[in-house]
Amino acid sequence: MDVAAAPPLSADCASCAGLCCVALAFARSADFAVDKAAGDPCDNLDDGFRCRIHPHLRESGFKGCTVFDCFGAGQHVTQHTFGGATWRDGGDVRDGMFAVFPIVRQLHELLWYLRQALGMPAAERLHARLRAAERAVRAAADDSPDRIRALDVDALRAPAAELLRESARLTREAATRRPPATRPGTAPGARARVARSRLRPGADLLGADLRGADLRATELRGALLIAADLRGTDLAFAELLGADLRDARLDGADLRDALYLTQAQVNAASGDARTRLPAGLERPSHWRK
Repeated sequence: MDVAAAPPLSADCASCAGLCCVALAFARSADFAVDKAAGDPCDNLDDGFRCRIHPHLRESGFKGCTVFDCFGAGQHVTQHTFGGATWRDGGDVRDGMFAVFPIVRQLHELLWYLRQALGMPAAERLHARLRAAERAVRAAADDSPDRIRALDVDALRAPAAELLRESARLTREAATRRPPATRPGTAPGARARVARSRLRPGADLLGADLRGADLRATELRGALLIAADLRGTDLAFAELLGADLRDARLDGADLRDALYLTQAQVNAASGDARTRLPAGLERPSHWRK
């Protein structure tokens, strides 16, 4: 199947029977008001597989629910892998769905990144290999429950991750060869001075003051940006795969061309009406107007 014909990798909560609200565990914390074991339905899940407090999750102490994204794995497992059955059917169906769901979620997240890389013109010479990786991952996600449970996800992820890194490198390098675009709020005189040695994969930037910084084409893969102040920053072509943006301030930041930014990362951060997001990502309702 052509990449363009593949199903969207976004959650359809009306078609998954509340799978994430049951299969996954969570612990009482700043993100969840209570403890819940894997396999136990959340107390907020009603008989119609709907969340009773969905419009009020954050103020009710369930911020973690607003950040989670299954990348469409919930409805895929329910409707495709198990042919429309639900976890309430019990027995092997229930156990199988709970075992398969986290694996398919990993595969769908990987598919999302591969499709992002396929949209990078500078990585065109890698597109054939990216498409092959995309086909292999999607075939694994489409497989039978038993084969999914036995899958070595790392064997698929490792070569795909190398392609993702190389695609981002080519895109960053191409971006640095072009004159920077003029972006409101990020004029050179307003940029913070940041030691480039701090801007690296896996960097510990927890709570860092990066206001107005020029972060264009930086490699921030896996960086710890929890509660970092990124107001007014220019993140054009910055690689953010796996970066932790929980409670990061993105007011007025420009992320239109950021690489590998996901909806879950956006949901975990805070921003405002001036924050610029890539096409396909939505402004969370909890952001400032």
